[in-house]
Amino acid sequence: MADSTQQAGRTIHVAGEWRTAVSGATREILDPADGLPFAVVAEGDEKDTDLAVEAARAAFAGGEGTWPRTPAAERATLLRRVAGLLVRDRERLGLLESRDAGKTVEEGRVDIDCVADAFRYFADLVAAEAPGRVVDAGSPDIHSVVVHEPVGVCALITPWNYPLLQASWKIAPALAAGNTFVVKPSEITPLTTIALIELLAEAGLPAGVANLVTGPGPTVGARLAEHPDVDLISFTGGLASGTKVAQAAAVSVKKIALELGGKNPNVVFADACATDDGFDTAVDQALNAAFIHSGQVCSAGSRLIVEESVRDRFVAELALRARKIRLGRGTAEGVECGPMVSAEQRAKTEEYVASALAEGAVLRCGGKRPEPGPDRPESGWFYEPTVLDHCHREMRVVREEVFGPVLTVETFRTEDEAVALANDTEYGLAGAVWTADPGRARRVAGRLRHGTVWINDFHPYLPQAEWGGFGRSGIGRELGPAGLAEYRESKHVYQNLAPKPVRWFAG
Repeated sequence: MADSTQQAGRTIHVAGEWRTAVSGATREILDPADGLPFAVVAEGDEKDTDLAVEAARAAFAGGEGTWPRTPAAERATLLRRVAGLLVRDRERLGLLESRDAGKTVEEGRVDIDCVADAFRYFADLVAAEAPGRVVDAGSPDIHSVVVHEPVGVCALITPWNYPLLQASWKIAPALAAGNTFVVKPSEITPLTTIALIELLAEAGLPAGVANLVTGPGPTVGARLAEHPDVDLISFTGGLASGTKVAQAAAVSVKKIALELGGKNPNVVFADACATDDGFDTAVDQALNAAFIHSGQVCSAGSRLIVEESVRDRFVAELALRARKIRLGRGTAEGVECGPMVSAEQRAKTEEYVASALAEGAVLRCGGKRPEPGPDRPESGWFYEPTVLDHCHREMRVVREEVFGPVLTVETFRTEDEAVALANDTEYGLAGAVWTADPGRARRVAGRLRHGTVWINDFHPYLPQAEWGGFGRSGIGRELGPAGLAEYRESKHVYQNLAPKPVRWFAG
């Protein structure tokens, strides 16, 4: 969206038109690197939400030629067109994502690549599908088929840490399946989602199919969750908010998909560190696991669980390298890690670190705000990568999701102990095991109760593989065939080709 339009606060998109909030309220978007405003968006509320849902319902309920009745091949063509526009605008969108969320520009560019991949994947998936699954009814006179239809109006609520990526994981399959939607991005990082809605219109998506309301969770998000004309709600965010969404959605028995974060173990066996190369790789990946995007990642490897015999050497090297991470404005040359997304998120992180130290953790590095520098204004929300040693399961910092650049260290002696520690969490989103023993790798991966398990790696995902968690990490899956299925209803169509009387009743 053009800067002049952003400044005017016309960031609510309903029935193909950009508009201000009904109330006229606006919100300033702050740059995490200096805390200064650089954009203005509309602050929508329940009235704006109702209008957006009404538009999505009207677009879904139309007759022939509307999006739900558009052939899958045509829907796929539009999704591929969107992917091409994302590639075209990669630099602009990567920079915008960096400024909005605080991450480095390079991280922003990678995010845009992944968004384009998601649109391509779901385009290919629906284009290659058979029109239905034939069911053998045991008689030549019966034609029985199971077909898939769009759910209807989808409410998509996305988080602040990966604004465009998380939006694409919902929008691409929703559109591929033939749904209409209302998306509510995080109120603090909405700008790239606004840009994506523009690209959807440029690609030729009919008016009313894609609607957007910028505004806070307690008003816009809550209304979407309870709205009787919403058929599905897909939410990514914190456990407390996700629980409220599920409770509100239960009243009207909506379909729900929840991705609620994790407290993810990174298990390192001594044999993975037996060679210099193995040790270097495991330490390097532990840094990536914990400190990419200042640890503000739902799948961050924030729990290092390392075999006791290599703990001292491993933690010493880890802390040494963590101290050298270059913090600064994400758009600055050479910066490796940007600021946290908000003053509130940094304050929360500081409170967790203070509680850990009070409970007996040993600070190996970080634990404070860095000194200001040329690319690191004092007004920015920076926090040093922090390593806390001698942690245990009773500590809050080990049990709860910090969502900041904080790595806790626990140790084990046996394989069974390692698995028990890794599974000792109410979450179950992701985890990793590092070992040179292929048998151990398969055993441990098989025993971990997490939705994604990496072996000798951390963080990669594939759009063709399902993403989601066990336990309190959520309900349902994104990506992969199951991610598309979340946005569909199955219908069994049974046709009797030779109908005749049943004569069940004698009269």
